[in-house]
Amino acid sequence: MESLRRPMSSPPLLMTMIQAAPADGQPSGLAALMFQTVPFLFIGLIIYWFMFRPQQVQMKAHRETIAAVKKGDEVVTAGGIRGRVTKVSDEDAEVEIASGVKVRVIKSTIAQVLPTGKPAND
Repeated sequence: MESLRRPMSSPPLLMTMIQAAPADGQPSGLAALMFQTVPFLFIGLIIYWFMFRPQQVQMKAHRETIAAVKKGDEVVTAGGIRGRVTKVSDEDAEVEIASGVKVRVIKSTIAQVLPTGKPAND
């Protein structure tokens, strides 16, 4: 029986592929790289969507509000000073905080523009 076996000169292709595969069944090469990086990209996308994007939307709304400030608007500055706008220029606004007391503030320090309508009597 020993004589019927011939020695192999080169191993068959299937045997070569089996030997080249990792022993513990883990993916190798590009697949391993994808399995390692895709979760981090997904986490980064989630962080962007829930943290940075709402902040950018809020900043855009604030810029639009500040750009729309006009004479007669009631505003609150970042320092907490509340007053009525008497004059507006490109970079700053003049705010009357008391009768006859006017201060110039940089428009970007205006934190909030208050509604000017009278409250409803309920």
